[in-house]
Amino acid sequence: MNEPRVLFDYQGELPECPIWDADSQSLYWTDILKKQIHRYWPADGRHSVLTFEEEVGCFALRERGGFIVAMRSSIWLADADGRLSQKVCDNPNNPKLARFNDGGTDPLGRFYAGTYWGPRDYNGALLCRVDSELKTTVVQCDILGANGLAFSPDGHWMYTSDTPNHVIYRTPLNQGEPGLRQAWKIFEPGNGRPDGAAVDVEGCYWSALFDGYRIARFSPEGELLEEHRLPVRCPTMVCFGGSDMKTLYITTTRENMTQEEISARPLSGAIFTLNVAVAGAYKPKFKEKE
Repeated sequence: MNEPRVLFDYQGELPECPIWDADSQSLYWTDILKKQIHRYWPADGRHSVLTFEEEVGCFALRERGGFIVAMRSSIWLADADGRLSQKVCDNPNNPKLARFNDGGTDPLGRFYAGTYWGPRDYNGALLCRVDSELKTTVVQCDILGANGLAFSPDGHWMYTSDTPNHVIYRTPLNQGEPGLRQAWKIFEPGNGRPDGAAVDVEGCYWSALFDGYRIARFSPEGELLEEHRLPVRCPTMVCFGGSDMKTLYITTTRENMTQEEISARPLSGAIFTLNVAVAGAYKPKFKEKE
């Protein structure tokens, strides 16, 4: 069995939202706490960093070039150099209490962005969607920490997770519109919490198990098919990439860890790669109306 390997000499604070760009064969990700978007080219080892004024919880690449970025207070369009060009909307939550967290695009090229409710006193977070006309709609509520966004290859299902509540949801889609979400997998405390995720071409769901030292692959029926251990406690998200889409990129964090734990697990915050047998499904870029 293949073992996860470190991508390169890098440790962030809270790396999240890895995105593979097939056109340039490069990997993007955000370091939320450092307010940065990173880019790395595996072929030659180049690494670039864009810095923003606020935390970038999630983002997506645009068909027109540049990004759509969900920062703490609002969602913006930005150019390839990170310059903000057009405000899309304010954070539908109170930005003092909830920042944007996990997100990405659906098969129609629309951008989904979820929030994380900081006080953790009730399920105050939400999931919103930005369409091609830059209209923003709140599509789900009753969430504590939005994560795990992924879509089945046939477009019939949307997956999400609520990490603090230890649950993965599956929501039926009717021509892209979500119906009533269903609890798909519930995790017992102490066994890892479902964080960011991706789907492969067989429709299997790969989940980063925060606090669980591993990533897991589940069948569309919810059966555990594979587990891969990591030398760090908290993976945060996965994405597929590489020329054949059979490289799994895994972000991890060192947020809220003591110096003793970081010394014991110095790779916390690194990005790992894992060669897998089944290719990942491509994620479209954000599509804007002509």
